[in-house]
Amino acid sequence: MKTQSSFIHSSKGKTDIIISLVFLLLVLNVGESVGSVFAMQDNKKKSSPKTERSKGSEIEVRHADIVSYDEQTMPGVQIFVGNVEFYHEGTVLKCDSANFYQSSNSFAAFSNVNMFQGDTISLKCNYLFYDGYSQIALAREKVVLKHRNSTLYTDSLDYDRLYSMGYFFEGGKLVDADNVLTSDWGQYDAQTREAVFNYNVELKSRNYEMQTDTLYYNVITKDATTTGRSNVVSGTTNIYTEKGHFNTNSNCAILLNRSIVKDGESKMVADSIIYDKDTKTAEGFGDFIYNDDKNKTILTGDYCYFNDSTNYCIAYGNALVKNFSEPDTLFLHADTLKMLTYNVKTDSVYRVVHGYFHSRSYRTDVQSVADSLVYNSRYNTLSLYGNPIVWNNRQQIVGEEIHSFFNDSTIDSIRVINQALLCEKLDSVHYNQVASKDMYMYFNEGSLNECHAVQNVKINYFQLDDNLPDTVVIAMNHTETSLMKMYMKNKKVSKVWTAEADGTFYPILFVNDKIMYLENFAWFDDIRPKNKHDVFRWQDKPAEKILKKTKRREVPYQYLKKSQSQD
Repeated sequence: MKTQSSFIHSSKGKTDIIISLVFLLLVLNVGESVGSVFAMQDNKKKSSPKTERSKGSEIEVRHADIVSYDEQTMPGVQIFVGNVEFYHEGTVLKCDSANFYQSSNSFAAFSNVNMFQGDTISLKCNYLFYDGYSQIALAREKVVLKHRNSTLYTDSLDYDRLYSMGYFFEGGKLVDADNVLTSDWGQYDAQTREAVFNYNVELKSRNYEMQTDTLYYNVITKDATTTGRSNVVSGTTNIYTEKGHFNTNSNCAILLNRSIVKDGESKMVADSIIYDKDTKTAEGFGDFIYNDDKNKTILTGDYCYFNDSTNYCIAYGNALVKNFSEPDTLFLHADTLKMLTYNVKTDSVYRVVHGYFHSRSYRTDVQSVADSLVYNSRYNTLSLYGNPIVWNNRQQIVGEEIHSFFNDSTIDSIRVINQALLCEKLDSVHYNQVASKDMYMYFNEGSLNECHAVQNVKINYFQLDDNLPDTVVIAMNHTETSLMKMYMKNKKVSKVWTAEADGTFYPILFVNDKIMYLENFAWFDDIRPKNKHDVFRWQDKPAEKILKKTKRREVPYQYLKKSQSQD
């Protein structure tokens, strides 16, 4: 004869007992291998428990309003209805009704299922099967697992009490005080507070929105580690990485495997990147590329530090700046390259690039070599210091300091300060030469158009016979003066004007090596960058050709004051 509670369960009794037996067989037969699939994950291998699974004690039935049996349809099953309560090794479970399988030390709980483990873990669901020997709970339908300040929502959860590990496989959401994580599959370790999420993973926090394939998350430290294709959006910053580590509290990220950080019109790619959103700084290690679309500039090298708030950047190791401008790209290299940006986020923004030690630059119309340089995009100037040399077509310019001015990215003028020397190559032997204290050169469409030499001017100029089929040198004019102005036409000297001058005219037959070259003449073609790859090759000037810096005269008053202080 069936009791009232038997009729409540009879309609679904067969189905429930079959499901329960399947779950029971799975637990008994698989045993310790329940979590073996998850142990394949790298972090699971490190955190997997090594303790052998112990057999749990008998489940204690504490209360039920109605207890019944149905030996015909559900043999060996105790049917509990109303305020049902079980207790097992520190865990209390309450529900509206349950089927208790005493022989297998397990039960199936129905409706308003609540399981409490101490005061830190609680589990709610509509249905739960629990095996007391393996201490594994299979929760289904509207599952809510709470652990301290973290809550996991899902429809299918397998919870291993022995190791405090929960697994979901039909979609889940983990919520804590700062972040919300969702995925199709995942696991949560209540002991280590670590979670693993797979497939269609999304993380939303105050600072990040992340989409990835696999995510490892620590609830305590707020550390998130991604593997696989991952996209992260943080304000105006977009990050793509296939292996990254993020701290959602400190806004710090470590990005590996050629990750990409993009902010506005700037983008950085490197083997590894350390990014701090709060300070808006990034460090790139290993073959980095920093692309600034607004300024048509690319910076590459082995190491780079960049501050996005100030647009300050410094690079070491094979550092190279590429400026994509007309008529051709400028390639600029130095041991260290430093970029400073002024008037950030305004229409008048401009950059100053400092390159020091072994600086070399190449563009099809102009090349340079110097110990250090400064490029100013506001004034379109390139200043060279420390034994600088500039080449333009067949002209070579040497001095203590050389300042080049550009107009629409084409060279407009050059100023040479102290020990200026301009050489124009006619053939392998003959060179037009102008030496002076300072020199000013003006260009037209990239070619030298006019040259002014000031103070202590010395000139060796070769006269050509244009009437002959081939250009033939017929004489040389040596001139010394205080001021010279030379004008070019069709890349040839068309007119020379000088102040009061002393000059000597030499027929070419009387020109020997002693008078053919000025005292400080030097032609550095072997040092000249030949192409964009040649900027990385450094070669020193011969020792005898290195310019000794001109000493500035001290003001007499300062000299007198210094002498008095020494006395």
